[in-house]
Amino acid sequence: MQIIGITGTLGAGKGTIVEYLVKNKGFIHYSVSGFLKEELIKRGLEINRANLQDVGNALREKFGPDYITQQLFNQASKKKENSIIESIRNPKEAEFIKSHGGIMFAITADQKTRYERIQKRQSEKDSVTFDEFTKQEEREMQNTDPNAQNLPKCIEMSDHLFNNDGSLERLYEEIEKCPPIMG
Repeated sequence: MQIIGITGTLGAGKGTIVEYLVKNKGFIHYSVSGFLKEELIKRGLEINRANLQDVGNALREKFGPDYITQQLFNQASKKKENSIIESIRNPKEAEFIKSHGGIMFAITADQKTRYERIQKRQSEKDSVTFDEFTKQEEREMQNTDPNAQNLPKCIEMSDHLFNNDGSLERLYEEIEKCPPIMG
């Protein structure tokens, strides 16, 4: 069983890497955002990025910074299949994946390109102005709270960094160049 954790900036293409690995390499997908959406529904809260962040941080504070990733990892371990845990946002989550033999992918892209992408996908968490988008991103980038998001540190800890400013074909070629991917 191989585990890949994926981190990256908002709208950079984490989901695109996931789709590629699921479709072309047979990976199973586990989503931190999906886990948190279920928690928001249980709590009767609106699904938006701020609530996802707040509930994620509260769970990390209560149970430990890598709690969500541990839960998803345990689900993946039961299936014993190559798996992706998407949207790693806390360094302890990245450490957990790596300490269990996993690898970390990070993906970035130009901020305006990423904003345009999230506007096209139109998910409930992405219905924001560009100013709101930049503020959301700042919230994930500048944290000293060990239970909060710290994307720069997660990106720094990654084994492979993808820049997604180009075409999908170029991104797919870069994914194929990563020797650890089984398929």
